[in-house]
Amino acid sequence: MLAQLTLFPALPKTLTATHLLVLLPKNKTLPKDAPYAALLASVLKRRAMKAEELAKTPVAANAANGTLVAWAMLDFEKDTFTLQSQTRKALQLLLAEQPKAIAIAVSGSQAQRAAELAVYGAWVNGALLPVHKKKDERKALQKIDLYGVNKSVDWASARHVGLKSDPQQIFDALRAQAAGNLLCRELTVLPPNELTPGAYRQRVKKLATENKWKHEEFDMKALRKMGAGAFVAVAQGSDNDDAAIVHLTYKHPKAKQTVALVGKGICFDTGGHNLKPSRYMHNMHEDMNGSAVSLGILLAATQQKLALNIDCWLALAQNHISPKAYKQNDIVKALNGTYIEIIHTDAEGRMVLADTLTLASRAKPDLMIDFATLTGSMAMALGARYSGVFGTTDELAQRAVSVGKQTGERLCAFPQDEDYESALDSKVADIKQCTLDGEADHILATRFLKRFVEHDTPWLHVDLSASHCDGGLGAVGTEVTGFGVDWGVAMLKAGN
Repeated sequence: MLAQLTLFPALPKTLTATHLLVLLPKNKTLPKDAPYAALLASVLKRRAMKAEELAKTPVAANAANGTLVAWAMLDFEKDTFTLQSQTRKALQLLLAEQPKAIAIAVSGSQAQRAAELAVYGAWVNGALLPVHKKKDERKALQKIDLYGVNKSVDWASARHVGLKSDPQQIFDALRAQAAGNLLCRELTVLPPNELTPGAYRQRVKKLATENKWKHEEFDMKALRKMGAGAFVAVAQGSDNDDAAIVHLTYKHPKAKQTVALVGKGICFDTGGHNLKPSRYMHNMHEDMNGSAVSLGILLAATQQKLALNIDCWLALAQNHISPKAYKQNDIVKALNGTYIEIIHTDAEGRMVLADTLTLASRAKPDLMIDFATLTGSMAMALGARYSGVFGTTDELAQRAVSVGKQTGERLCAFPQDEDYESALDSKVADIKQCTLDGEADHILATRFLKRFVEHDTPWLHVDLSASHCDGGLGAVGTEVTGFGVDWGVAMLKAGN
């Protein structure tokens, strides 16, 4: 549940808030009319800080009336990611006390931008993610009072272009994106015994009913009959046939374009017969994060009533060890007729995505985007602060990178030139699933997946190396970041 937001044009002379965030534009001097200016000046003097250093290090202090006040300066010459990070650090000084309500005061020519950053940050960090403790004493943020919002401000210059100059509309859009990010993180942190493919399917069905999405499932019986051998090869290792490809549809009466979202939903990944060591199996319940990102985007787009059609395809399965599990040197036939030589059973993500991409592309969408925690080599290449992206054209890939800079969810574009694919040549099948040396596996995985995209569909593949980042990332303070939801919504808007 996200906190209730109330807008006020100016800060009252007497403020009763117990927790107050003051965001100031970067300046070498403190504005005399800043809330609790005298207290801030004394704090800076005690810490031997210059005013402009607030753009790097926020500070907090208790006022005489007991209010905890946090101050920060925002340097709007910096990029979105930096602004998000700085705002989050200031918010965390307040949210650490788990208040029921916070007040936010913004001012200056960039007040609307500061307000967006602060409110979104309060929403995504003030909500609680699931935990399993006998006694859970955490408190969620329930109320946000925003001061300094003036309808005469040019709100059309805000990052949510296309909206009317109405702050309420802009915050409604932000709230939808925060809800999408929260859904993504809530699903991702659930333990694997709680979010099995079968349980996941039930949750998705409930979401579909609540949001009036069309809901369709291709279960294991249907997938075997269809000939989706790549997906079935992975899913057959589980002790029950609860895996499925789930198809959700959102339609808008004024839509002129259709976008397909595809998400890898491996609810737990043991590595299969090529068993992962315990160090790398830990947190593999998060291997379904790509599907959660897709769901988060779908929820945010639905709540914003975006004028486009969305087909969301979720590949939900587990990668287990059993007598039925697929093995090295197996040869399986994918839905599009391609024969695949299995080289390593821990490369299961590209297998379940292969058939799912075929299904999604056969609907001939105007754009298809898939999300997956796919390769360790992407994490080695970028760490956890960027995710990688591949596009069917350089223009599409660069558009994705540009939108990433705007949203603060940063992407790095990688090549996928044809000559890479020679590493996947097989003597006994149409293509190898991967190689054993792992070199450039993030690129080879994309070349592999490209074989299953039909009708020359414009396609972006996002390898989510930033799905989990110690200490949080950008606007989000939790290790599970929800990376991709904000970017995905912005991509839908940019192409609409």
